[in-house]
Amino acid sequence: MRKIRSTRSGRRHAFVARLPLAAAIHLACFAPAFAVDADQNQTTAPAAADNTKAKKDSHELQTITVTAQKRTENAQDVPISMNVLSTDTLQQMNVADMHDYVKLLPSVAIQSLYLGFSQVYMRGVASGSNGNHSGPLPSVGIYLDEQPITTIQGALDMNIYDVERVEALAGPQGTLYGASSQSGTIRIITNKPDPTAFSASASAELNSVDHGGIGYVTQGYVNLPIASNSALRLVGWSKTDAGYIDNVYGTRTYPTSGITVNNANRVKNNYNDADTRGARAALKVDLNEDWSIMPTVAGQTQHANGINAFDPNVGDLELTHFYPESFDDRWVQAALTVKGKIGNFDLTYAVAHLNRDDHYAQDYSDYGFWYDTLYGYGAYIHDNAGNLINPAQHILGIDKYRKTSNELRIASPQQDRLRFVAGVFDEVQSHDINQQYIIDGLGSDLSVTGWPNTLWLTQQSRKDNDYAAFGELNYDFTDKLTATVGARRYHTDNGLFGYYGFAPGYNSSQGEAVCFTPYTPFEGAPCVDVAKSTKENGTLGKVNLTYKLDADKMIYATWSQGFRPGGINRRGSLPPYQADKLDNYEFGWKTEWLDHHLLWNGAVFQENWKKFQFSLLGANGLTETKNANQARIRGLETSLGWAVNYNLTVSAGLALYDAVLTQNYCGTTDANGNPVTDCADPQAPSGTRLPLTAREKGNITARYSFDFHGMDSYLQAAGFFEGRRGTDLRLHENAIIGDMPGYGTVDLSAGFKKDLWSFDFYLKNAFDNRGQLARYAECAADTCGAQTYIVPVQPRTIGVRVTRDF
Repeated sequence: MRKIRSTRSGRRHAFVARLPLAAAIHLACFAPAFAVDADQNQTTAPAAADNTKAKKDSHELQTITVTAQKRTENAQDVPISMNVLSTDTLQQMNVADMHDYVKLLPSVAIQSLYLGFSQVYMRGVASGSNGNHSGPLPSVGIYLDEQPITTIQGALDMNIYDVERVEALAGPQGTLYGASSQSGTIRIITNKPDPTAFSASASAELNSVDHGGIGYVTQGYVNLPIASNSALRLVGWSKTDAGYIDNVYGTRTYPTSGITVNNANRVKNNYNDADTRGARAALKVDLNEDWSIMPTVAGQTQHANGINAFDPNVGDLELTHFYPESFDDRWVQAALTVKGKIGNFDLTYAVAHLNRDDHYAQDYSDYGFWYDTLYGYGAYIHDNAGNLINPAQHILGIDKYRKTSNELRIASPQQDRLRFVAGVFDEVQSHDINQQYIIDGLGSDLSVTGWPNTLWLTQQSRKDNDYAAFGELNYDFTDKLTATVGARRYHTDNGLFGYYGFAPGYNSSQGEAVCFTPYTPFEGAPCVDVAKSTKENGTLGKVNLTYKLDADKMIYATWSQGFRPGGINRRGSLPPYQADKLDNYEFGWKTEWLDHHLLWNGAVFQENWKKFQFSLLGANGLTETKNANQARIRGLETSLGWAVNYNLTVSAGLALYDAVLTQNYCGTTDANGNPVTDCADPQAPSGTRLPLTAREKGNITARYSFDFHGMDSYLQAAGFFEGRRGTDLRLHENAIIGDMPGYGTVDLSAGFKKDLWSFDFYLKNAFDNRGQLARYAECAADTCGAQTYIVPVQPRTIGVRVTRDF
């Protein structure tokens, strides 16, 4: 039976009734409170379950250890501007995925148009959305333990459960992490098998999204000691994310042919629901006191319907689409980490292989409608009888990613006055691309040979390989002053091979009409019309001075570099785009006060971004990447953690950025790909703000823990804000698509624990703010800009979670 569409107001009343009234009342009591969230601190408040027990001893902030510099260290001793979300914080803030932890990190911005295709940016190093399969590599590296999990179009959206911590390292991490850690690195560190004791936990969650549907989560882990020197850890999760976007009835008339179509067979409420299933297994074996091995395997499948965007011209949280839309993301990563000692030196070897397959169907009818409206495109679209037909397109696509990485490194004893970390690294990744732009009933003369109804075909194989040797050397001049120098020598090899374009009956300047001779089929495509590669070598550097004012306070100054490899433009008339580099000049501090009850960290910096890569939609909606000119980012990042007393903790984080062009962007390059800077009418003049990053982003959290009839209980309020962001570097295009306004949200939660049982209640986006996470059009702004889509913050969500420990 088809679901009857209800009014917004009716659905707004209905969502409260879906969960127990007591829970709704319980949460409503805290609505007047306002606070905001973050564990920006590298030190965190005691967990609610331990807080009562701690009253007799201390209410100091807990120390967190990290491995950001490929050593185990106290985070307060690491001279990097970094945010660390501990196990406690991840649980307390109800972090389930990438979007949840990114809002806790002021230095991080995210664009997520489709499932599994999130582009992550740090410190304002963003020129625009770069998620196309032929566009640049990411500028932020994301790691799962020792292994990189960043693929060409976006990072894996890991389910965040049984995770020890998330480390966000702001600024270039080029010497230790290399390519695609140009502006920063995010590391997801999982809990490891423990042979000393059995432990297990299971939880179930039910949630309801205002204006939307019902979601649920079940997840659990078990740690199984096998022997005194080995253990197995198994983790599993299953969740359904409720939909909240409605695909509503509408019609569309194509002016050239006069054909009118409707989407009656696609109308559906809450059509952007998603299902996720996954598991992770790790086996740790201590071979002796010095050597251990740990094989791991992790995998996840996600199926999403619709898209997480709405068309404001249609209505709030509504759009009108005419073709099927779904996304399936499946990945498996197998890894092995070997750790040991050779004399006093620590040796680590990490190898990983990732397989990721994406299948998707996408409505692309806006392209056909606006090209027909503006340029009469529909006059060329006919069937085999020569009759004009509906010129709307829809996309079927398959992306296959393969990534293998190896790292071998050695570290001298950490207590030595002169110490070092050095290693070698290689990463080989490929991306097989299949995209069909389909028009139903298309004439065979307009269809790519061998691909019925396909107006445009992309059938390509892309490679992005990286090889490097790296090292960092530390020397303690005194017990207070330490100097660090680092370097990375790299070689990159990038290439693109295959077919893209139209059938010769539609376009004589692309596709089959310009294929290389002799004609050679490629993966089912009729021939090959792109076969390019580019190689680059370079060196990155780092210098740091750290001075300890006393045991609890230090200051540091750093110069560091990061880079992103160049690549291939599939349009034959364009040269390859070159690597871009980032130089970072930073002064920072890490301090603890009031007997370890107050923590205050921060950094000020300037980053110079040279010949940065900029992607845009060119003719026929084809992505082009060019090197632009120079940009400069100045910023302040600061975080605060305060254990006010035995019960109350407060944490906060703030990032302020001034990211602007320092030379004109003219939109053209010379024959070697170097940007042209001298033009009468630049598309973005010097002083233009870089897009996607707000001038300010921050959060604050207050958590009150207390004993209630023998139960460890808590109340928590968190607030988040993000300022106005542009959508495009170019002034004309940004004016069409529009800025994303600043917004703020509030999360509230409460809970209690008794023995092995925990009960948590939460309200996310308590005031149902319609903040904008992304804003875009399906094709170039000049053509499709009148129909803009908005990706909103998920509407108000109320949930309850029950957990049982064993």
